[in-house]
Amino acid sequence: MKKLLILLLFLSINVFSQDKLSFEFDYARFKYDTTKTYLELYYSLGQSNLKPYMDESTSFIGAYLDVTITDTLSKNVLIDKRYLSRTEILSVEDQSYKGKNLLGNLGFILAKGVYKLEISATDIADTINIIKYKEIIPIREFPKNKYSISDIQLASRIISSSRNKESIFYKNTMEVFPNPHNIYTEQMPILFFYAELYNLNLPELQNKNLILIQQLNDSYGNALNVKKKELSKNNKSVVEAGVVNLKKYPTGQYTLLLNIFEDSVKLGIASAKRFYLINPSVAPTKQISIENLDVKSSEFGILSEEECDEMFEVSKSIAAQVNIDSYEKLKDIDSKRKFLFDFWKVRDQSPDTPQNEFKEEYMERVEFVEVRYKTFVRRGVKTDRGRVYLMYAEPDEIDYFPSEYNMKPHEIWYYHGIEGGVTFIFGDITGYNDYELLHSTKRGEIRDETWARRITVD
Repeated sequence: MKKLLILLLFLSINVFSQDKLSFEFDYARFKYDTTKTYLELYYSLGQSNLKPYMDESTSFIGAYLDVTITDTLSKNVLIDKRYLSRTEILSVEDQSYKGKNLLGNLGFILAKGVYKLEISATDIADTINIIKYKEIIPIREFPKNKYSISDIQLASRIISSSRNKESIFYKNTMEVFPNPHNIYTEQMPILFFYAELYNLNLPELQNKNLILIQQLNDSYGNALNVKKKELSKNNKSVVEAGVVNLKKYPTGQYTLLLNIFEDSVKLGIASAKRFYLINPSVAPTKQISIENLDVKSSEFGILSEEECDEMFEVSKSIAAQVNIDSYEKLKDIDSKRKFLFDFWKVRDQSPDTPQNEFKEEYMERVEFVEVRYKTFVRRGVKTDRGRVYLMYAEPDEIDYFPSEYNMKPHEIWYYHGIEGGVTFIFGDITGYNDYELLHSTKRGEIRDETWARRITVD
């Protein structure tokens, strides 16, 4: 993902190519209403790399932002728009604007689905100076009858009880200045964050304790700072905005977690945000070998039993039957955490790195198929297309046949790098968008050379 490469991009922009446009973006998803989600995009343009220009008698620097949002299912382009982001400077010879960032945000209301975001920035005065990004963004409905939490927005500053309602960064009585780079430094060591909590006043929660746990983890999953507080259930929705002082931590990658925990039944939901800290003044702590990391100090040590069950449920596509049988025999939360710790540890293809890249990629696939391949009766991970996507990743090519004469809708997926090239053929036999696997040339998968007869319409 783009954000995993952000430090490299940050360094390359500032060291190797001072003239290249410096552009970063980030996003967060918030509840809009019972069926829609508000996607908020944040961007940062490095002013040092923008070329000054004159507009009539006024000097400016700025960029065009081109945003396209496409529904990956219908292929419909929902947003295709150019935005202008610029700021006035003293003169074209002025140098005082350099070293600063031009910040902005954009908002879009989207229904549940999986969307492809294409965003680019073009220097207004130098149109060959352009940077483009692409990102797949799943949008889910926030639950109506259960408490939930938005994404975490990282910020460089938050002004509480702001009176500046005209500010583009104003929301819920605050001005939240985004940090699209997701990087903090020795000179900017204070992390601000903003999130929204929903459905806290449900009748069934009135006699229960809801605890909000704020936790800072290092790249090895160690909890460095934990704060807890009981949530009031007087309001349906509340804002959680806070501050984390990073001065005492060394350079590295960190994760901020917010967990709403239902104390009585030991259940909870979490939202997490990763960021990078550059702090050379603090000596690095002795690194812990991933091989010696124990369950309690890992990410699995804070999972509720419900979260453990859910994680293994979506992982069954890559689990052997012996794994499934073993997990079903587990009765307590500690044994489930240990099982998941070991399950993913043996699949870590780069054990010397702090992250389990395979697990992270797999969970991104889960998020995609849960939205993209969900049917009326099955969640996405339980469909044939979902299983194949989870096991073998995104196909190299897909041929769609939604309305062939005398045939029901079907798709052909191609994987060129597996066994010299394999295909998977799925057909919508029932007519309810539940595509079944009809035939595959992959060893171990269903093989039926006469698959066409199953979707032929008389």
